[in-house]
Amino acid sequence: MRVKSLTLAAAGLALLAPTTPSVAARPSPGAAGASPSRQEGSVRAADLLARVRDCKPVSSGRYRTDEGTPATVPVCGTDEAVFWTADMDIDCDGRPSARCNSSTDPLFSEATAYQQSDGRYLSAEALPYIVVPGVSALWDHRAHGVGGGSVAAVVYGDRVEYAVVGDVGPREIIGEASYATAKALGIRSDPHGGGAPSGVTYIVFKNSRATPIESHASAVAVGERLARTFARGAETGGPATPPPSGKPAADAGPTPKEGTAEDDWAAAAGPDAEEASGLPDGADETLTGQAEGAGTHAATDAGKDEEPGQDDGDW
Repeated sequence: MRVKSLTLAAAGLALLAPTTPSVAARPSPGAAGASPSRQEGSVRAADLLARVRDCKPVSSGRYRTDEGTPATVPVCGTDEAVFWTADMDIDCDGRPSARCNSSTDPLFSEATAYQQSDGRYLSAEALPYIVVPGVSALWDHRAHGVGGGSVAAVVYGDRVEYAVVGDVGPREIIGEASYATAKALGIRSDPHGGGAPSGVTYIVFKNSRATPIESHASAVAVGERLARTFARGAETGGPATPPPSGKPAADAGPTPKEGTAEDDWAAAAGPDAEEASGLPDGADETLTGQAEGAGTHAATDAGKDEEPGQDDGDW
């Protein structure tokens, strides 16, 4: 992954900042060594990308894709989702496995920002998840109905992979996902030199939730329904979902034969959607004793805005 896990810093362990390979050193997408990709669900990548052609920024500025690169990536938003297009760095943190451990990844951390329902950390090798930036003046994901277990559609080329929000990264860097996410998209998943230099779109559906967070089947079921409704908004030329609370607007208009988009969204988001519309209790609080302003990833890691081992049920 790009930097040592922020959860490791938050836990008070020693911080190290080895030199990170540059983007140019990464193999190009589809190069030898990339895992075979597959299509997940029936919603086409082209239909999702058509909906995110225009950007209405919800972040107050732009993010870097790697340390030392220009800040070029805004977080954009609609009524239904937030999204960004960036690179993909490989997060191989969480429970050690054959592909993700201290031997395969020099920046490996056994912690993730969120935990499974059984209290264990997530497995980057087994679970498709994405990483959101830590809370900062740039953007607070919590204010947009995004937290641990939120469902995302990750688009690369003609492929769509559904994932959950599973970890939190540096405050000023964006574009990272788990080993499993990269593998499913046909991106080289090696944590040491893998990833994609550009062209990855992350669409996170507001107030959505996979239950439990480690259930990829739940993420696919919720994500597929929300993605279908989201993509349909491009056909109608406007939002196809209710307000972020998950409740239909009073003037929603007549009900079509197939049911309203509001019905689709509420059914897809599940019973936790209304609960998820609020900010997490005690989640993402700024840690004390942070090392601010240091020009290293170690200092950036110390700026972790979500406490390690946070239960996904807390937000």
